[in-house]
Amino acid sequence: MLDPFHYAFVQRGALELVLLAPAAGVLGTWIVLRGLAFYAHGVATAAFPGLVVAAGLGFGAPLGALAAAAAFTLGVERLAAPRREGHDVLTALVLVGALALGAILASDVFHSRSSVETLLFGSVLAVGTADLAFAAAAGALALALAALLGARWLVAGFDPGAARALGVRSALPDALLLAAVTLAVVSALAAVGALLAGALFVLPAATAGLRVRGLRRRQLASVALAAAEGVGGLWLSVEANVPPGAAIAVLAGAVFAVTAALRGAGRGLLPALGAAVAGLALALELAGCGGAGGGGGRPLVVATTTEVADWARAVGGGAVTVHGLLRPSTDPHEYEPRPDDVVATAGAAVVLVSGGGVDSWMGKVVSAAGGDPLLVDLGARVPVRRAGDPHWWHDPRNAEAAVGAIARALARADPPDRRVFARNARAYEARLRALDRRIAACFERVPPGERTLVTSHDAFGYFAARYRIRVVGAVVPSQTTQGQPSAGDVARLVATIRRERVRAVFPESSLNAALSRAIARETGATASYRLWGDTLGPPGSGAATYAAMELTNADRMVRGFTGGREGCR
Repeated sequence: MLDPFHYAFVQRGALELVLLAPAAGVLGTWIVLRGLAFYAHGVATAAFPGLVVAAGLGFGAPLGALAAAAAFTLGVERLAAPRREGHDVLTALVLVGALALGAILASDVFHSRSSVETLLFGSVLAVGTADLAFAAAAGALALALAALLGARWLVAGFDPGAARALGVRSALPDALLLAAVTLAVVSALAAVGALLAGALFVLPAATAGLRVRGLRRRQLASVALAAAEGVGGLWLSVEANVPPGAAIAVLAGAVFAVTAALRGAGRGLLPALGAAVAGLALALELAGCGGAGGGGGRPLVVATTTEVADWARAVGGGAVTVHGLLRPSTDPHEYEPRPDDVVATAGAAVVLVSGGGVDSWMGKVVSAAGGDPLLVDLGARVPVRRAGDPHWWHDPRNAEAAVGAIARALARADPPDRRVFARNARAYEARLRALDRRIAACFERVPPGERTLVTSHDAFGYFAARYRIRVVGAVVPSQTTQGQPSAGDVARLVATIRRERVRAVFPESSLNAALSRAIARETGATASYRLWGDTLGPPGSGAATYAAMELTNADRMVRGFTGGREGCR
């Protein structure tokens, strides 16, 4: 039952959650009592633009988040000072601006090179020493301020008239409460992200409030619940191989729901907690999870993207076990580490990454795992490169170079099987050369002037350059799927499609096709031909392997260019 806690990354995650519990419980009680739940959520979400800036410029994420959250806090406090409405309305106003700024920075300034998924949902599996120190410092400060100013917070919050009569006229105590909440919430972002902070700072305190009376007892119960739900959610995430932030949030919500349901029956808080934990554990266990690891003593190879995993399996054959982190149809820009992925990386002999920003999150996974694998950046070993474009695999010549690099890496990790790897690599390289010739011959059926490509995002630059296709636009004007088109971008794309007489807009399999279809309807083009840009597809999709994906993409492009008259199959 306690096996997950044998892993160093789980121990660090559990310690992070325990260190966060004092601030979450004590300040969470004040958040609930003073009606600041929306404000606490606003602080966490308002930190998003700071996280984007920090990741985009390459400095510490806590600094960026703290700066943005502090600006949010000061803005709300300054606007609220001369008014009577309280903080909720002003929080909403400032929060909208912060979210809009974060979206603009992510899509148009930094082109989402930061991992937005991790920023929004956190990754307690990848916390480091700095995160632990930040959580401890924030907790200590929260406890000190609560001890010094708790009475003033109570009087000022519930009886302003009495507070003035007692001489509590300064706004400083309330400002310090908001500042403490801000610092504590920011310290939790590494663990649970900008959108799930309420799971630690609101739900445990709200649950304790259902059954416990008395401020001190309520705070102690909130601290205990925050720690138990955090560590319990982490354990459940490892057992069921689900994202830890979501598991913590679901567990906290389940505990609150069960406690509320049993409130009228006179049941206590601890029985409710036990019932919720047992019920959720059973549900997650029934969902099933598979452990990661090598089989039969074979070296374990971890590959980030689906394309890289496909090549590793082709080269390694039965001599290695390949653990692919990304699943078919999963956008690599939105990956969040799962417990099984960190466990696999901890025991890996070789880690293969695509590079170029597509899987930049892998550095944190390797660091959290604590192993010593041979790390190979395949993107740094390809002969054909386009500045700023990480989608190098869409040129089969680059895939051929990557396969050779994989064979050499596997030979270093497993010298007795080096001839097997070399033989498999030579056979696969021959297939890639044949694939390249076949695709080129197929595109020769289309006049060069009709090879005009519009896709969901700018992922096919290598493919277009190799086969003399002219890219005239993309629905998302970015080489990452996390960019966002503006109204002006869409209007210009519509004008371009009409001017160039483009016949087809090609949606991508891992993205929502609604906007692509709308643009196609507006221009009279078709959006019936889906492409596979960042990921392979599931079995039966026509794109379950790298070779099948590229041939399917070529076939659908040719059909789109020619109005269905020609194809590659």
